[in-house]
Amino acid sequence: MNHSSAVREGPLRIAMVVPPWYPVPPSGYGGLEQVVAGLVDGLVDRGHSVTLFGAGPGHGTGATYVPTVGELQHERLGESLPELAHLARVHRELDPARFDVVHDHTTIGPLLADRRTLPTVATVHGNPVGEYGDVLSQVHPSVGLVAISHAQRRLNPGLGWAGTVHNALETADFPRKRAPGGGAVLWLARFSPDKGPEVAVAACRAAGLPLVLAGKCNEPGERRHFAEVVEPLLGPDVRVVVNADRDTCLRLLVDARCLIMPIQWDEPFGMVMVEAMATGTPVVALNRGAVPELLRPGVTGLVCERSEELPAALREAGRLRPEDCVAHVAEHFSTAGMARGYEAVYRRLVARPHTVPAEPVRTPVP
Repeated sequence: MNHSSAVREGPLRIAMVVPPWYPVPPSGYGGLEQVVAGLVDGLVDRGHSVTLFGAGPGHGTGATYVPTVGELQHERLGESLPELAHLARVHRELDPARFDVVHDHTTIGPLLADRRTLPTVATVHGNPVGEYGDVLSQVHPSVGLVAISHAQRRLNPGLGWAGTVHNALETADFPRKRAPGGGAVLWLARFSPDKGPEVAVAACRAAGLPLVLAGKCNEPGERRHFAEVVEPLLGPDVRVVVNADRDTCLRLLVDARCLIMPIQWDEPFGMVMVEAMATGTPVVALNRGAVPELLRPGVTGLVCERSEELPAALREAGRLRPEDCVAHVAEHFSTAGMARGYEAVYRRLVARPHTVPAEPVRTPVP
């Protein structure tokens, strides 16, 4: 049996590449990193060999870990050079004798994939339109782009999609809600216009329910939106929690009456909705992006067409059963299922013929 046949059938040697900003899994904010942590362990459980390329001193997965730089680069988030340097260092390590497939979760990485013979799978974590769509349109056809929802894929159907795999996370250790109702409404997101924190305040006031705004507020745009739009709306019925760590976020989810998702954009997934349901907390959301794919209306949450419908839905959410939410996540968003989905994509790409990239023509410097 030749090597190609063996990898199509046996364990795969996977190079998993994440951005250099946050640890895997994250200690606080970091939906991408939480997903990758679950994926890595799901693949290892299936017998595959995974090498995780990241930044910083350590990680918490079953992969072999290779850092490209000793410190996490989150303070430089938004700059291009940290990610480019990270990817250049990763590229030097991607020996075809050591790996069968590369799985890239970065923004820029897929553009570099045609420089190597290894097949590359790239998960598209954002909306594939605008500037990001322009980047993705120039990715080599040999790169298998994976959508995280059907809604995301429909935004740019002309890209080289190789499959759709829903995000998932390991929930075995999650705390769980014991009874429906009770607690404040929770908004848990970035302090960004896209996430609608001001809409959450208005909806909870109209419903006569207290609200917890738990938000990431590190970047200039987030701080500006909080100071200029959110802060003037605050009152005794709104509690603010800024940059909460992972354990605090989970406790807030368990204690909440429901999670409110008044999103103002086409959210490509929305991992916090899965996290909420995994703790037994239902979700009230506006019908944008992947919301209809994630929720089971009337069972795990309520989907509203307009902001004016949110107050009634927030009151109604108190009757939804925690056990239905937990069961929905176990059935549809397990890390084992996510790992199986990506394994199928890997094997399809590995089965394709791959050619050695041509050496670039180097013009002597006079």
